Amino acid sequence: MTVGDLNPKSAGVGVGVGAKRRLPSLAQLRAFAAVADHLHFRDAAAAIGMSQPALSGAVAALEEALGVTLLERTTRKVLLSPAGERLAVRARAVLAEVGALMEEAEAVRAPFTGALRLGVIPTVAPYLLPTVLRLVHERYPRLDLQVHEEQTASLVDGLHTGRLDLLLLAVPLGVPGTVELPLFDEDFVLVTPLGHPLGGRDGIAREALKELNLLLLDEGHCLRDQALDVCREAGQEGAPVTTTAAGLSTLVQLVAGGLGCTLLPRTAVTVETSRSTQLRTGRFADPAPTRRVALAMRAGAARRAEYTELADALREALRPLPVRVLGAGG
Repeated sequence: MTVGDLNPKSAGVGVGVGAKRRLPSLAQLRAFAAVADHLHFRDAAAAIGMSQPALSGAVAALEEALGVTLLERTTRKVLLSPAGERLAVRARAVLAEVGALMEEAEAVRAPFTGALRLGVIPTVAPYLLPTVLRLVHERYPRLDLQVHEEQTASLVDGLHTGRLDLLLLAVPLGVPGTVELPLFDEDFVLVTPLGHPLGGRDGIAREALKELNLLLLDEGHCLRDQALDVCREAGQEGAPVTTTAAGLSTLVQLVAGGLGCTLLPRTAVTVETSRSTQLRTGRFADPAPTRRVALAMRAGAARRAEYTELADALREALRPLPVRVLGAGG
């Protein structure tokens, strides 16, 4: 029996005398939430793997079940009605709670089984995923790990909408409702073109960054923000950014071409600098600029004990890397 098969009277729903209005089904709520998110029937149908006619029918059935108009349909676009704006929030909350119920039931049945949707930022994924995948394969063979590489804002949104279960990214996030499980700190390394006076040096003062043309990642990458913070700490304010890159590989190749210098986290140095003989690296004086990498989960996550155990296992697995592994409390 589905939710839609329940009798509203027996469920205590206040409907008019003699009314036989059916309760909404989860499929109807899911269809409506998708349309509310995308404001486009075709995109919403594709997002949830439903045909467009079926999705339209589900939303129409939901409107009939609720007795309100949820959408304002025009020939060019779809808009939420005032009632739709209010009820979309409720629909998402119901779907999130049902997802949490299923997640908790799965965790109770057997820890470290079923799907685990892990979100990873691009400046972490290529350098840590080999360790993560090896650990999961060896220690948790029944876990279906699904990896999603996205920028931080998209990952955090995915975590709180239930699209993702766990994140691997740079912290702190400062996002309410999120619990961080710190894994390690790592230093930033200066990458310069061959022949640059700071190339190959140790004990570089942070203030040296004031004199450099520092190349950065595009907007939206947390590593860009971290690099800018390091520059501000060094006293560089308002420096014009004339060249950016979508990924660290391109950024390093721009350095090799003589366009400037950049900062790399130490876990990325070997992979990214091995592709060119036109690069040198330099180490900062202590305390070097650093970043912290952690797992992040929703507060109250049903699988919190599993995620905490996974964080402990990851800390041990990451010890061979050039990082400072942290304790459970950071």
